[in-house]
Amino acid sequence: MTEPIAKKVYYSIGEVCDLTGLKPHVLRYWETQFDVLNPTKNRAGNRVYRAKEIELILLVKHLLYEEKYTIEGANKRLLEMRRSGELDEERQEILEPEILAEMKRELEALRDLLTTDGPRRADEPS
Repeated sequence: MTEPIAKKVYYSIGEVCDLTGLKPHVLRYWETQFDVLNPTKNRAGNRVYRAKEIELILLVKHLLYEEKYTIEGANKRLLEMRRSGELDEERQEILEPEILAEMKRELEALRDLLTTDGPRRADEPS
């Protein structure tokens, strides 16, 4: 994640990959498996994603990778969330820690660049 989601109206697939930590082929595959993931295409035929779609991708990633849902199970869970009105709330709950974790990584990388001693180890005090 290089910047908070919502600074731009549309993001390219490459930018979405940077923001989510996923490969393009994974995003394209997920589009075939999840009805909620349906980015529009620009005049050149390239996928363009809005901030809400990126949030959904992060939610799908969370369900699959952290909650260990199968694709079928994650699809059912997303449908349940949509019907009950939980989808927006759940997207935000998943998104906030993702952004904070990425901000921490970026700040640590910046600190490492600015310190003359070089990179710090994770177990080293600040």
